[in-house]
Amino acid sequence: MIQVSEALAVVAENSSKMPAQKIPVGKALGYVLAETLYSPISMPPFRQSAMDGYAFIRSEKHQYDVVSSSQAGDHSNIKLKENEAVRIFTGAFVPDNADTVVMQEHVMANEKSILITNMPTQFANVRAKGEQIKKDEVVFEANTLITPAAIGFLACLGITEITVYKKPKVAILVTGNELVKPGKKLPKGKIYESNSVMLKAALQTIGIKKTKVFKVKDNLKATKKALKEILPKYDIVLISGGISVGDYDFVQEALIENGVEELFYKINQKPGKPIFFGRKSETLVFALPGNPASSLTNFYVYVYPAIKNRMGFAEIHLPKMIRKLNAEIANTSGKTLFLKALYDETHVTVLDGQSSAMLNTFATANSLLIVPDDVEKLKKGEFVTLLPIN
Repeated sequence: MIQVSEALAVVAENSSKMPAQKIPVGKALGYVLAETLYSPISMPPFRQSAMDGYAFIRSEKHQYDVVSSSQAGDHSNIKLKENEAVRIFTGAFVPDNADTVVMQEHVMANEKSILITNMPTQFANVRAKGEQIKKDEVVFEANTLITPAAIGFLACLGITEITVYKKPKVAILVTGNELVKPGKKLPKGKIYESNSVMLKAALQTIGIKKTKVFKVKDNLKATKKALKEILPKYDIVLISGGISVGDYDFVQEALIENGVEELFYKINQKPGKPIFFGRKSETLVFALPGNPASSLTNFYVYVYPAIKNRMGFAEIHLPKMIRKLNAEIANTSGKTLFLKALYDETHVTVLDGQSSAMLNTFATANSLLIVPDDVEKLKKGEFVTLLPIN
């Protein structure tokens, strides 16, 4: 059995990045860049008007002759004289020797001339060439997450394809003869299977939207056979249940017999002590406890950073947050505790119902409060560390 810090280090060391691939920018949402991107053009590529109004050479004069117009998409080589102006619209090309744009609300105009009633400062309302970015400047560093705004920015630079890390293919293997699919009649002695639905939802928060769920009976032969078929086809395998020390817990043995290298088994923590982490070639395997709260806790602490590392994220762990404790906490277990909690702007409250089998508390929690294994008591008002999960 190892400590939480050791387990986190092992996960980080063994979760290598996925191979890179080129994909269209329009399909890149949620992917992470595998290379640094440089701009092929300046943006804007020419001086633009930031307003609907009139472009002119600023002077002490207030009256100007309107000699032309410039709409978005137009280009004119017109050379203005000091007493001339061009009717111009937002995003349109500003004549080379014009230096200022006056808003149309600040002029009195007719078809042939304008009188400026509120003179703008020189260079006002003119977007300089390369104001957002200049040609050959860095657009995004490698390991940047592609967001809707990033897609829009790349498109406005004329970039159609980018190189990103592939998203890992994830399989969920559910064990347990007592499990029944939600929606079906519940016989005595059975419970509804919720872990696969829960884990699929948790995976979606990282951007893994396609997962395959497999179910297997609680016996060694069936578990070995299922893993033999799954392991070569997936980059990450999550197993729910069958990893403790009961008479019907066959997962660890089945993994070893399928050539999975055990990197650790059991962590000095509560909940979620019986967790197995291993690998076969580039496939990572997490065997999670069957108890739902234990399973989800281990997902946030260990599976989450492993998948984000494989996807190419620069920051892979849940961010840590500091808050004041609302009530005293005792820890007589000698284990690291991950307690379901609710935080606000200043304080955090540990919720009732910390059982590893209970999801009702988890469903209302917005964080996991960490109590280190060597801390026996935390007093009210002390600063504590949280992992936000909302």
